[in-house]
Amino acid sequence: MRAISEYQDIIVAHFNTLTLEKEPNNLYEPIRYILSLGGKRLRPILTLMAAEVFDADCQKAIQAATAVEVFHNFSLIHDDIMDDAPLRRGNETVHEKWNLNTGILSGDAMLILAYQFFETYEPNVFRDLAKLFSKTALEVCEGQQYDVDFETRDDVTIPEYLKMIEYKTAVLVGAAMKMGAIVAETSTENANAIYDFGLNLGIAFQLQDDYLDAFGNPETFGKQVGGDIIENKKTYLYLKALEYSKAEEKEQLLHLFSIQPSDNTDKINSVKQIFNQTGASDATQSAIQDYTFKAFETLEKMNISEDKKVVLRAFGDKLMSRNV
Repeated sequence: MRAISEYQDIIVAHFNTLTLEKEPNNLYEPIRYILSLGGKRLRPILTLMAAEVFDADCQKAIQAATAVEVFHNFSLIHDDIMDDAPLRRGNETVHEKWNLNTGILSGDAMLILAYQFFETYEPNVFRDLAKLFSKTALEVCEGQQYDVDFETRDDVTIPEYLKMIEYKTAVLVGAAMKMGAIVAETSTENANAIYDFGLNLGIAFQLQDDYLDAFGNPETFGKQVGGDIIENKKTYLYLKALEYSKAEEKEQLLHLFSIQPSDNTDKINSVKQIFNQTGASDATQSAIQDYTFKAFETLEKMNISEDKKVVLRAFGDKLMSRNV
């Protein structure tokens, strides 16, 4: 197996040479634009890595990895429209740079393009990839709807929140890894185990994102710290703070999450203080650790060499110690 940086280089090189020179230009230019913005490209890296975990050349999985990344970016275009977000990775969002209709249509085209990248595989591999992809794409939409519903609900529970982040974020991480396993044509048991590994890491990753949104370093986090607090998002931190808070703290937190001041500095600081006082911060860090360990437990179910398990553990550890 290769180092993570090598898989990264392979993905970057591949996307740099990916040509979508088709007409009409106004449909494909926004697609080229969103893909050119880069990002962590975590999911396609996982597809390549999983293929090599099960003894296939990672180049064999490059088309499946491309499908995963194109789908992920499709979902970002539509998420940005729903959130009316002006920026993505420090650049204008597609609907801001062009217009709303272009964003919707280019996003739709990306979803279809993602399926087409599977067409290079043999029929049995194509069938398994497409079946997993359809299931995952639908779950991502369900997760997004849960997220939208939660914005207007005051009775969101922690199990509901965990289900939402599982569908919205983690299933695609699990699917990215399982696609590598499918391309490698490993056993069903191995493919399911690496899906569970990715799923649990994906949940830990999102909980870590929630934590960093409040407590990350503004210089390394890459987006505004406190963004979820400004938007009154009911994250794991918030729900745990409500669960652990005394009456006075609860009243203050509910009030802070009902206002939209012009300057959010005091609001952010007050909410973070409640997160720390109630123990919600510690509880969130514990949950991140729990889901990471849950991912590591699935490694024992995989019929792979110990050195490959070490690589996967190291990847999980690195992911959970990130500050971006």
